[in-house]
Amino acid sequence: MISELHLPLILIAAFVAIASPGPATLAIAGTSMNAGRGHGLAVAAGVMTGSLFWSSAAAFGLGAIMLANAWAFEVIRYIGAGYLLYLAVKSARAALSRAPMAQSRLTVTSYGAAYRRGLTLHLTNPKAVLFFGSLYSVGVPAQVPPAALLVIIGSVALLGAVIFFGYALIFSSAPMVAAYTRLRRWFEGVFAVVFAFAGFKILTARLGG
Repeated sequence: MISELHLPLILIAAFVAIASPGPATLAIAGTSMNAGRGHGLAVAAGVMTGSLFWSSAAAFGLGAIMLANAWAFEVIRYIGAGYLLYLAVKSARAALSRAPMAQSRLTVTSYGAAYRRGLTLHLTNPKAVLFFGSLYSVGVPAQVPPAALLVIIGSVALLGAVIFFGYALIFSSAPMVAAYTRLRRWFEGVFAVVFAFAGFKILTARLGG
């Protein structure tokens, strides 16, 4: 049965989707550069938890149920867009602030808050519902036993952990932190634009159509 799951194709598709730049990877990168490795890893752990939730939900049919009930999907869509716009405002304020880097670091909250930021980003990401729903519907044949589904969930989770935690480690490295320190306002400006663009696209896109 495992040979029928097309696991390599599933992992290739998952790698492309997970590694591609987006709000979650941007949040990991920004937090890692601004607040350090620990907070970046905490955001990555939150994103990883959200990814694992949607992956498990899609594997056991919840994703299909949500897509069949438009109101539930729309709730997630609007909450997700609102949260991205909130992050855009925060980044824009940081970009406009002339406070030195030392003061900027003092505004960083706890590891728990960093974890919740990553978790919220992924739990309110409607494209995660679409991606994992498509991934399991295309790559997994019908009547797959639970043990085989757990193989897929575990494999995708491991891949996500390597990518998300890898981003945190890379962007918290000394060269990246030094670049952020020199160009903090430019970085935050880019973050603001990307978060705002992503939020606007989610608000206006017909993701279910």
